[in-house]
Amino acid sequence: MSTVGFVGLGLMGEGFTRRLVEKGHRVVGFDVDATKTRAASAWGVTPANSAAEVADAADIILVCVINTAAVEDATTGPRGFIAARDIAGKICVDVSTTELEATARVAAALALRGMDFVDAPVSGGPGAAKAGTLAIMAGGSDAAIAKISPLMRDLGTFTHMGGVGTGQATKLVNQTIVLTNYCVLAEALRLAQAYGVDAAKIPEALKSGFAGSNMLGPIFPQMLAEDFRPRGFARQVLKDLEMLQAAARERHLAMPMASQALTLYRLLNASGKSELDAASVVSLYPREEGH
Repeated sequence: MSTVGFVGLGLMGEGFTRRLVEKGHRVVGFDVDATKTRAASAWGVTPANSAAEVADAADIILVCVINTAAVEDATTGPRGFIAARDIAGKICVDVSTTELEATARVAAALALRGMDFVDAPVSGGPGAAKAGTLAIMAGGSDAAIAKISPLMRDLGTFTHMGGVGTGQATKLVNQTIVLTNYCVLAEALRLAQAYGVDAAKIPEALKSGFAGSNMLGPIFPQMLAEDFRPRGFARQVLKDLEMLQAAARERHLAMPMASQALTLYRLLNASGKSELDAASVVSLYPREEGH
């Protein structure tokens, strides 16, 4: 199998790289946190000392980092892909959630050195990354997509949405649906509790109807148990909602539900819960005594 480069070895990066190693790929990885780079060697990742070193070692390099600034540092920063010896003909696949303007800027900068760029943000969380069941929405040239498709299909359902930038635009659509749904589920839980419903039965009772969803099954019980161990951080949700708001403003789009979710996650993060799971938004909704 191929040698795959990977930059970013956090919760999602661990899931990705474990899956790639399991599928037989040699993975060369780097994280700005050296402890994470060292830890990844335990599941078979060959450690690198910089993003540039990763780009030297592989023809396809995935980037999975916390925010847009980190994407730009990994690709066009002083120790990023631009600093590698020769990246002509190689492909950068950004699976992070990145601002649209930066996506275009990075793609253009890498193209000057002959490197292709695909924006391929994902949905599903660390568990889906490890299981290879992610939803992957990709923007890039037909040629680049054809080269990476076999690899990306090891990671989940891979859909080509159009040119560079359309993957990130599709992720904004995904986030509109998913991140507002966290807030809706929180309200639904409090409603059930207020009327004495056995809320643990809600997912089973509703799963065959229109309310059944990929989120109701896992997230509703998590909220009920107040299990807020991070599968994804509340701070990341806030970052994505701020990005969504900026994109909507750019095109003068009215998105009142997403705006309300943004307000709630601003409150959640301001209350010191940024390192908890996104499901912790339910803690903003008061419970009646005894429920």
